[in-house]
Amino acid sequence: YVKRVFIMDDAEALMPVYLRFVKGVIDSADLPLNVSRELLQESRDVKAIREGSTKRVLGMLESLADSEDVAERDKYAAFWKDFGAVLKEGIGEDHANQERLAKLLRFASTQADAGVSFADYVKRMKEGQESIYYITADNLATAKSSPQLEVFRKKGIEVLLLVDRVDEWMLTHLYEFEGHALQSVAKGAFDLGKLQDEEEKKKAEEAAESFKPVLERLKTVLKDRAKDVRVTTRLVESPACIVVDEGDMSGHLARLLKQAGQDAPKTLPTLEVNAEHALVKRLEGDERFDDLAQIIFDQALLAEGGQLEDPAAYVQRVNRLLAA
Repeated sequence: YVKRVFIMDDAEALMPVYLRFVKGVIDSADLPLNVSRELLQESRDVKAIREGSTKRVLGMLESLADSEDVAERDKYAAFWKDFGAVLKEGIGEDHANQERLAKLLRFASTQADAGVSFADYVKRMKEGQESIYYITADNLATAKSSPQLEVFRKKGIEVLLLVDRVDEWMLTHLYEFEGHALQSVAKGAFDLGKLQDEEEKKKAEEAAESFKPVLERLKTVLKDRAKDVRVTTRLVESPACIVVDEGDMSGHLARLLKQAGQDAPKTLPTLEVNAEHALVKRLEGDERFDDLAQIIFDQALLAEGGQLEDPAAYVQRVNRLLAA
């Protein structure tokens, strides 16, 4: 409305795209009565209205999210369930309000199935912990059962579980929260810094050294499927896991692009093995080394939520081992 005169029903320029679920009435005394959609795109007054409206909406959401009243917080939880994935788009679209939006985000984690904010996570961080750890996956069940979480569970370190399709895109715009870097548990070489004692590091180095001949053979067998094979301390119960390098596209994002009909850049992952696992120990001197190596890689790929290029070959290898 302009001075209570109805102008148009759907003024998209007055609200950012990530707040497209908002409905309301705006009555301005600053716009001309003959305002057009073209003018709405260019007007300085419209920009001011848009910024003011955005701040009002975010302020209302903040009052619900931060309220001491349980009923108000429940309202925000209900809102987040319906519109949270849309609000996340604002992280990349509205840099001016990115910090405010980051405080409104809610996630599942290894300690709760929903409702965890970055602020909640930071309050629960272990002494000496510097990063906010997260993992992305196709769904909550896959995220919870990921082998990459094993050492974090062992040490009682919380990990955020990001399962919305928009999360991977959002993370290309959000790198930290209140000085704490966001770090994927499935990317890069594993290093818990101060949270990993010297004895653990020394033991891992010794295991890697004694395991070198097996690693070299694994690299040869898996040269077409893995960029590298290395010993890791991030695993406790699983024999192996798939990780990607710090700047490479995650397997989850590659699958999302494929589902959308887009081509993802071809990059090989790294296979990390648990030198203490019985299946990995069995590799040394086993005449079925090649089959075991391929099975270990396939299982790590499946555990990460990936798909096998040749499921029949995997079944045949498993059947040969079961029949032996």
